[in-house]
Amino acid sequence: MPVAVVTDSTAYLPPELVQAHRLTVVPLTVVLNGAEGLEGVEIFPADATRALSGRRVSASTSRPAPEQFARTYRRLLDAGADGVVSVHLSAELSGTVEAARLAADELGGRVAVVDSRSTGLGLGFAVIEAAAAAARGEDLDGVRRAAADAVDRTTIYFYVDTLEFLRRGGRINAAEALLGTALSVKPIMHMPDGAIVLRDKVRTASRGVARLVDLAVEAAGDAEVDLGVHHLAAPERAEALRAALVERLGDRVRETYVSEAGAVVAAHAGPGLACVVVHRRPAAPPEPGGRDPE
Repeated sequence: MPVAVVTDSTAYLPPELVQAHRLTVVPLTVVLNGAEGLEGVEIFPADATRALSGRRVSASTSRPAPEQFARTYRRLLDAGADGVVSVHLSAELSGTVEAARLAADELGGRVAVVDSRSTGLGLGFAVIEAAAAAARGEDLDGVRRAAADAVDRTTIYFYVDTLEFLRRGGRINAAEALLGTALSVKPIMHMPDGAIVLRDKVRTASRGVARLVDLAVEAAGDAEVDLGVHHLAAPERAEALRAALVERLGDRVRETYVSEAGAVVAAHAGPGLACVVVHRRPAAPPEPGGRDPE
């Protein structure tokens, strides 16, 4: 059996990809106004949207326990997997990577943990690359390297209507949140090293979407790309973003995925989220004899 690939519920991969790549997804826990549940199992994006639209909002998230990861790894290894590569959302945002590593330490080098330094499809594209490497028969280190290489070729930008939810969750500092509120600006964020950082400020949502497109095109460079677009209770905004990206990048776009962000990201970003993830595919190797592929 090839190397098994594990991720967490914040990858927001389409169900058909999870099934096709035989991925194992470990859910995070979300608490919305006192109601606790597992993301994608008991609590869904619509639940987050309803809760966050109320006058009084209490939202928090928590990592899976190390024991949950340990059980998952042992089940896969007992079923015949040669090893496990476990790829998770940024350690700057969650203790999920730490919990996975604590569990991996119990299994004598048979599990490798990768920090995606991102979330959503910023994590998801690394998971897909790891699964593809496993399907090719790569060993544990080869699958781990495939995930890590994908992390380095992936860029994420996102727009939020307000910085307040990020501030409440401790994902940005109070000074950044105050700046956005005082100037009545719409912030665009990015994650250059796994932490959420203010990248740009715009005045309106439409300018926010336009700026996301410009930044994504810049991030794509000359590469062929896969694109991920996430939203929260803003499907029209997501479709406008997808269409503009495809128009600008043309035939360099290979795969495009559009999905609503799950409850964990919703709890920290708030309604109105629009996000674009750019995954640059590696350049094709030259043909034998030094000729470049046509």
